[in-house]
This record gives sequence, C-alpha cells and structure tokens, in this order.
Amino acid sequence: MTKTYKIEVDCANCAEKMQEAAKKTEGVAEAVVSFMTQKMKVDFVEGADEKNVMKQVLKACRKVEPDCDIAL
Repeated sequence: MTKTYKIEVDCANCAEKMQEAAKKTEGVAEAVVSFMTQKMKVDFVEGADEKNVMKQVLKACRKVEPDCDIAL
C-alpha cells in the first residue's frame, strides 16, 4: 500500500536526510520526500500497521529536523 502525506521540511538537504531515515524504518518498503511539493510518499511493507509505522517515521525524521511535521 502506498500513501502520500503532507510534510513540512525546510530545505532539500533535510528532505533527502528525512527520506533516508524513513527508508530505514521497519515497515517501510520505499519512501520519497519532495522538498518542492512538501510531500512524503511511503510504500508500506505488506501487512505493516500504517499508523504505527508512520509514528516511527515521524520520530526518525524529527532526529534529522526537530521541527519536522507530517500530517498523519
């Protein structure tokens, strides 16, 4: 399952770092963060609990950019 989320990210470099952090999160098969559109596209591993995975993605992204916000 693939979902798109609105995300607040301050620069393209941070977007790339957040993308890498999201990809390393358990339950995420693929993630793409676009600084230009302020969106994150996440492809979940089959059977993954989307809400729990996204909480972990947000936590990982906040390590990169503390004021990051993802519209869950």
